[in-house]
Amino acid sequence: MVAPQHEKNGRTAVLAAARDLFDSHGFHQTSMAELAASAHVSVGQMYRLFKGKEDIIEALVIDNADQWCAEMNALRRQLDGGELSIDQTFEALLRHTVDSEDEALAFDILAEGFRNQAVSKTIGDMCARFRNIIRYFASAANPRLTGQDLDAAEEVVLACLFGLGHRSLSRPRLDAACTAARSAEMILAALRSLAPAPDPRSS
Repeated sequence: MVAPQHEKNGRTAVLAAARDLFDSHGFHQTSMAELAASAHVSVGQMYRLFKGKEDIIEALVIDNADQWCAEMNALRRQLDGGELSIDQTFEALLRHTVDSEDEALAFDILAEGFRNQAVSKTIGDMCARFRNIIRYFASAANPRLTGQDLDAAEEVVLACLFGLGHRSLSRPRLDAACTAARSAEMILAALRSLAPAPDPRSS
């Protein structure tokens, strides 16, 4: 039986190795034996910790989501506490996305989500967690947003986060800081310009 702390250390080592190897070599080009060697664990221990590479991908998605949600919730607490304005909150949110170093890995994870139902569900669950916080930020930017307008704001901001997190191949003209600042300005201008849709029952 693997001791709990030893198992935790082994999982941490395997996930760190997977993050590095999947990012540099690709998910399908990396073998379990390579992962075990890079993580300094035996292949047998690898299979005690994870059923296979798909299980590792799911664990990476959950790990990323936990970290990202913790950071987003920290931004929310700073916003609620008056330490950040909503403008600063959106800029910090986008800066985190633009500064992501796991772009190639993120592409591989998304591609695997289309092939693997379990990975797809994990990604969907992760996005559901993000949506709640994004919706809160959109409401803070424009408290008049309700219904479909708020739903659409949530979709647009989430799409921007996904898009800006995969920008390097498009040969961007702006650096990360400028991209985050200007994108935040544009998103906020769009959110603030929206007025509640007229109630059809009043006509």
